[in-house]
Amino acid sequence: MNDSVLTSVLLPVALAVIMFGLGLTLTVKDFTRVLRMPRAVLVALGIQVVLLPVICFGLVKMFGLAPALAVGMMLLVASPGGTTANLFSHLAGGDVALNVTLTAVNSVLAVITLPIVVNLSLNHFLGDGQIGLQPAKMLQVFAIVLVPVALGMLVRARRPSFADRMTRPVKLGSIVVLALVIFAAVYTERDNVLDYLVEVGLIALLLNVLSLAIGYAVPRLTGLAERQSIACSMEIGIHNATLALTIALSPSLLGNSEMSIPVAVYGIVMFFPTAAFAYYLSRRGVRPGNETLPGRTAV
Repeated sequence: MNDSVLTSVLLPVALAVIMFGLGLTLTVKDFTRVLRMPRAVLVALGIQVVLLPVICFGLVKMFGLAPALAVGMMLLVASPGGTTANLFSHLAGGDVALNVTLTAVNSVLAVITLPIVVNLSLNHFLGDGQIGLQPAKMLQVFAIVLVPVALGMLVRARRPSFADRMTRPVKLGSIVVLALVIFAAVYTERDNVLDYLVEVGLIALLLNVLSLAIGYAVPRLTGLAERQSIACSMEIGIHNATLALTIALSPSLLGNSEMSIPVAVYGIVMFFPTAAFAYYLSRRGVRPGNETLPGRTAV
């Protein structure tokens, strides 16, 4: 199978399937819950949309990454959370309802914020004249992110029993798809992958650890409950790598395999500290109580 079919067809289809699966878990209440619990959502999104890109930019400059790799790191940090964050939050004892709300809201916001971060990064690291995610390409991002989510929500509204049955298989399938997409990205840059791993492995690991730590500590300092802080940590610490890889590799978007390498490396290394942190939090014995957001039962 040649690379063009992989990047132009299979990657967008895989992302669409994952986003459709996300839509199967969402209802309108997951969006309107923001109005009933604005502080938790605003704190988490403020960290993810504003603070995290600043931290990532500082790491990129400190490590002196090559321009394309630096853009790849910024693309990764601009990508929203996903169903993997919900899974780890559940394992850690977090408020999964908050995760669902954050994923839903941030997936919508990313249609605006992601192109801004990527275009600024392209201009800064690669210079003027770079063709980034212009309005026409932003519409394509919108199509592959939000349209499948909307379809999934429609199916859930019409066939809730089917949506419930598909939730677990879709989550497991998302992990499998992510693994395949990471393999595809690594295979595309197979001649240089070891050099790239050495160059971006540590920064990807640091970004994950800092994201998890800040995503937990800041919400606690602002007075959010323990389970909500765990949810924020997982949402902020885990990014939608499939979306970032699709944007980096797709010929109609960025079409740059080198930019996909930091995302692929992150997709591999992030599982270890995230799993360790989730295990640590679960061993602390967080108890469900009045910390669950109204309108959704604790999972």
